[in-house]
Amino acid sequence: MTARSRLQDLCRMALAAAVTLACALPVARAQVAAPPLASTVAAPAASAAAESPDAAAIRKALEQRFPGAPISHIGKSGYLGLYEVMLGDQLVYTDPKATLIFVGSVYDAATKQNLTEQRSRKLNRVAVDKLPMNLAFTRVKGDGSRKLYIFSDADCPFCHRLEQELRGLDNVTLYTFLFPIDQLHPDASRKSRILWCAADRGKAWDTYFATGKLPPNNGDCGDPVAKTQALGDSLHINATPTLIFADGTMIPGALPLPQIEKEMASAQAELAKGHAAPQAAR
Repeated sequence: MTARSRLQDLCRMALAAAVTLACALPVARAQVAAPPLASTVAAPAASAAAESPDAAAIRKALEQRFPGAPISHIGKSGYLGLYEVMLGDQLVYTDPKATLIFVGSVYDAATKQNLTEQRSRKLNRVAVDKLPMNLAFTRVKGDGSRKLYIFSDADCPFCHRLEQELRGLDNVTLYTFLFPIDQLHPDASRKSRILWCAADRGKAWDTYFATGKLPPNNGDCGDPVAKTQALGDSLHINATPTLIFADGTMIPGALPLPQIEKEMASAQAELAKGHAAPQAAR
C-alpha cells in the first residue's frame, strides 16, 4: 500500500467516524454541569445554494467520496486555509481539495476557548418558532418579556442546580420541556407524568424542586414525555439541562445566573440585528 493510499484510507476512516457520530441517535443521555463561559453570538448557516464555488466543489467531492454524508454547511473557517464542514451536528475541517479531513476541536491558545464548539453552536441553532409549545409548560416571571426554553429532568441534580439559578432571573418566560433520562433516573418519567397532570404545572414544578413534594394525582391525564423525548432526539439534545435562547442558540449545562444573563442579552442583540434563528427545524 502506498503512502497516498494509506492517507486516503485514514481520511475515509475519519470522515466515516464523524458521519457515524453525526447520524447516530444518542444511546444514553447525560446530565451536565455548566460548560466554561464562552461567547455564543449566533450567525445563520449558509445554504448549499449560497455557497461559494470553492465550497460547492468541496461539497461535490465529499458527496462523491462519502455518499449519504449529512452535509448541512461548508464554509471557509479562517484557520490555516481550512474549510469547515457541518456533518449532522458535528463540525469537522478539510483542505480546499477535500483530500484531508480533520476531526477535533480548534482552541484559541490565548483565551483557551474552544472555537469549534462556539462555531458549532452558531451553525446548530434551533428554530424556536417551530418548537411545539403544547409540549411545554410555562412560567412567567416579572413582565415575561424575555424567552428561555429548557429541556429538564425532574431527578437530574444539575437541573436542580439550574432551578436555583433561575430564581434570580426576572422578566422572563420560561418554557420547560419534560425530558427524563430513564437510563439514569428510572423514576423520572413517573414524576414527569404526575407533574404534567397538576392543575398548575409551573407551580407544581417549583414546589417539587423546592421541597421534593409531588402534586396529589396519579399521573394518568396523558403526558408529552414520549413526544418531548422524540423532539429532543431530533434536536440532538442528549444532556440535561439544555437551554435554548431566543435566537436559537442551544447550550447544555447548569449555567450560573451571570452566564444565563449574558447569553440572553447576546440572543436579544442578535435578534435586534435581524440574526434570527433559522426558519426550519433541524
